[in-house]
Amino acid sequence: MPPAEQAAPSQARVDSWTWSVRLFKTRSAAAEACRGGHVRVNGATAKPAQPVRLGDEVRIRAGGVERIVIVERVVTKRVSAPIAAQCLIDRSPPPPPREILATMPRRDRGSGRPTKRERRETDRLLGRDDPPQD
Repeated sequence: MPPAEQAAPSQARVDSWTWSVRLFKTRSAAAEACRGGHVRVNGATAKPAQPVRLGDEVRIRAGGVERIVIVERVVTKRVSAPIAAQCLIDRSPPPPPREILATMPRRDRGSGRPTKRERRETDRLLGRDDPPQD
């Protein structure tokens, strides 16, 4: 029997499925994201071995971006990109425009806490009200 005609499994581990449909580069990275609480299945935090079934909603927070996908087909082995696209329905919100991302203030990693002056400048830039002075 050809591989395409074999019966598809009814469920798969969430770490295995997210790796199989190319949401993570490695299965260990998928399992680590589950253990860290960055993967939710149907609104509940998922452990790596939690099963996913057809129609489940999987939310993944990775790289500062939230992905929301619906399980369209259950697979347990890593598949090619065109087949992976058929295994899920992507309901992720569109990313913000580049103009907005460029105007957002950003601190360099490892630069420590902002000084009082830097915090006030950031608050002013973001439009937060200054506390009343006594």
